[in-house]
Amino acid sequence: MGFILKKIRLLFFVYLIERKKIMDIKTTKIELVKAILDIDNNEFIQKVADFINKEKVDFWNELSLDEKNEIKQGIEELNQGKRISYDSFLKKIS
Repeated sequence: MGFILKKIRLLFFVYLIERKKIMDIKTTKIELVKAILDIDNNEFIQKVADFINKEKVDFWNELSLDEKNEIKQGIEELNQGKRISYDSFLKKIS
């Protein structure tokens, strides 16, 4: 029983650390927003916006070639009118 209790305590401790990291990130984001709202320099704001836009990841670039091909095939089939109802789809995958 002592081992299980120690393991539970360890897991709870790890949970608390991870939760604090998430809260620290949220706090940092809020502080950044506050700082940006206080800045009146349009050029600086544009540089920040450009930086953020460059950092956004396009999900398409993260897909494998097979995934891209499946999506393209699905779009082609939809464009050709090959469709099934949502209920039929659910029955198929169940």
